[in-house]
Amino acid sequence: MKNLRATAAAMNDFPFSAVGFDLDGTLLDTFQDLGAAVNYALELGGFDPVPVGTSKDLIGGGAKIMLARAIEAQGGMPEDDFRALYKAMLKFYAEHNAVHSAPYPHAREVITELARRGVKVAIVTNKFEEFARSILTQLDFIAPFETVIGGDSMGKGADGKYRSKPFPDPVIEAQKRCGGGPFAFVGDSTYDVKAARGAGVPVIAAAYGYCDRPPHELGADAVIDSLDRLIPALEAL
Repeated sequence: MKNLRATAAAMNDFPFSAVGFDLDGTLLDTFQDLGAAVNYALELGGFDPVPVGTSKDLIGGGAKIMLARAIEAQGGMPEDDFRALYKAMLKFYAEHNAVHSAPYPHAREVITELARRGVKVAIVTNKFEEFARSILTQLDFIAPFETVIGGDSMGKGADGKYRSKPFPDPVIEAQKRCGGGPFAFVGDSTYDVKAARGAGVPVIAAAYGYCDRPPHELGADAVIDSLDRLIPALEAL
C-alpha cells in the first residue's frame, strides 16, 4: 500500500501529462546509417563521399536537406538530377536504416519511468513516418509511444512544403493525440525549439545530440547532457 501511495504521489506531482521526443540525436543515435545513405547517393551522383562522422553536422531538417547540403558543398547539381538522386537515397535508407542505429544510453529506462508515472510519450521527427516506425520497430522500441509523427505526417501546406518542424503543426498534433494536457518537448536542434515555441510548449535541449548550434544557444528552457537528467529537468520546469 505504501508503494502504491508513493507511485500515485509521483504521478500527481509530475508537471506534464505527456512528453514529445525528437528521434535522431535525441532518442536514437542514427548518424552512421544516415551518413551511409548520404554517401551512397553522393557516389551514385559522382560526388565525393563525406566522412561519416561529419554527417552529424548535416542532420536537422530531414534526409532531403542532409543530401542537399552535402551536394551544395561540392558545387550543386540540377534540380531534376537531385530529385532522382534523393529518391535513390531514400530507397537505400529504407533497406539499411537500422544497421548501426541504437537508442542513446538511458533512453529505454526514461521512457519506462515516464510510463510508470502515467505520462504518455510521443515521437515528433522530420524523418518520414514510415522510416521512423520501421527503425523503432526493428529496435523493439515502438510499443511505448502513443503516436509517431513524421516529417510527412501533417501533409503539405499551400507552398507545397511539408508542415514539419520548425512548423509547430506536428508538436500541436502530438499534444492533441496525447490527450491535450500539459505537454513538454525534447529535441536537439533549432527546428525542435522553434516548433515547440510555436506550439506554446516548454522545450528541453539534448546537448549530447546533433545540435546545429551550441546547446545553450538553442533557446530551450533547459539543457541536459544525458537522458538520465531528463525527468529531474522536466520536474524543475
